[in-house]
Amino acid sequence: MTGRESAKSGQKPLLSLRNINMTFGGVRALKDVSFDVLPGEVHCLAGENGSGKSTLIKIITGVYRPQDGAVIEFDSQTYSHMSPVTAQNSGIQVIWQDLALFPEMTVAENIAFQTLLGRWPRFVNYNAMREKAVKALARLGVTLDVDRPLKDYAIAQRQIVAIARALVGEAKLVFMDEPTASLTQSETDHLLDIVRTLSASGVAVVFVSHRLAEVLEISSRLTVLRDGALVGAYSTDGMTQSRITELMTGKTFDQTVRASDVGASPVVLEVEELSLPGQFEDISLTVRRGETLGITGLLGAGRTELALSLFGMLKPRSGSIKLEGKPVHFSSNRDAIAAGIAYLSEDRLSLGLIQPQSIADNLVIASLDKITVSGLLSDTRKRDLVAQWIADLGVKIGLQTDAISTLSGGNQQRIAIAKWLATDPRLLILDAPTVDVGARAGIFDIVAKLAETGLAIILISDEVPEVYFNADRVLHMAKGRIVNQFLPADCSLAEIEAAVYA
Repeated sequence: MTGRESAKSGQKPLLSLRNINMTFGGVRALKDVSFDVLPGEVHCLAGENGSGKSTLIKIITGVYRPQDGAVIEFDSQTYSHMSPVTAQNSGIQVIWQDLALFPEMTVAENIAFQTLLGRWPRFVNYNAMREKAVKALARLGVTLDVDRPLKDYAIAQRQIVAIARALVGEAKLVFMDEPTASLTQSETDHLLDIVRTLSASGVAVVFVSHRLAEVLEISSRLTVLRDGALVGAYSTDGMTQSRITELMTGKTFDQTVRASDVGASPVVLEVEELSLPGQFEDISLTVRRGETLGITGLLGAGRTELALSLFGMLKPRSGSIKLEGKPVHFSSNRDAIAAGIAYLSEDRLSLGLIQPQSIADNLVIASLDKITVSGLLSDTRKRDLVAQWIADLGVKIGLQTDAISTLSGGNQQRIAIAKWLATDPRLLILDAPTVDVGARAGIFDIVAKLAETGLAIILISDEVPEVYFNADRVLHMAKGRIVNQFLPADCSLAEIEAAVYA
């Protein structure tokens, strides 16, 4: 029985939520949300970053307490709110993206350790623990050496261990948060088969994934949130990826390949046999003026480590880097910035922007020399520089003095890009630059316009469509090496995805 077949019309919901409201610091994170999950179904919870998905899950699992008036019904019991203990004892489990496992402990200990927890100290019954672990894995049709440390296993097997741990907790409902983000296609296929096995055994699964093709393959229904409000619940029969995107954003997107031939343009960056053992090996590539070079691959492929080496934050063991034909050696990111390299980190919150500081301060922090007169910072130059980039990138703000945290994710990302453009770089490295589906089109419009001005750009993303539609060339990294090159103008998206997820 498939996930689609398990959700039968007329069934009484296993989980039913009504009048769910949540406010953080005066901002309504959830607004009168309703949500149902049927017994044994595979249900997708969809929405952009900030739409309220995680908040809703944390209310269901007792991490957050909703505002008065909420009604939570689970397995024929009614609650105004849940506690984490109540949720777990009722059979609600969450497998977060970071898995929350213990690499140094054995597989058996990771699966069954919660059964050992109690009010008073007691001796550990290792035989009983091993038996529970083996039985849980058997339910999934998987055989692992439960006595081996978890660190000996790859991420795909660790996902299975996390699912088995949920089964030991007698799960009736399992939430999976981006479970396939770092898996190959064969590993993903295996995981989806396990989800079908769970569904067939009567366990309901709520699947959260940005890979919409998987959502359509595995789910029978999906619930869409937008800006904390319920858009609706829909059958996945006849649903398309573009329609889900429209429901999530309220917008229609026209996706076309933007690739162009810049082979005659001068080379800005030339990398030859660059290596950092344990991170990447023998990387050779070029980027030309006006070119957007895409780099994609699964999580852990070494893409970010390569970017950090080009930006002077990691020191390669061997190989060479040339900028416009001249060898460069960076002792720090300051050297890279001075040489004309800018790097937009994928971790915008902790590395890209300083959340308590003002919009203006965040924008000028990398280009203080431009607003300095006789050794002192000029408020006028600062104000003019900020106004210029806000206008050029179409950033929607209140006042320049407002905290950067007051902006939406998309507008924060535009400020982060503006911060680096203000340094007049020759090369801009964008590491996972999009924050959500809605902001994506605007960000890539900016990238295209920057390339037209002659800026050399490296675009890094684990979402293959991002590089396919927005890069002139695409490099595929796997296990620290470049293994393929694609020209989007001459190949299909499916060809690149087949190679990346093989």
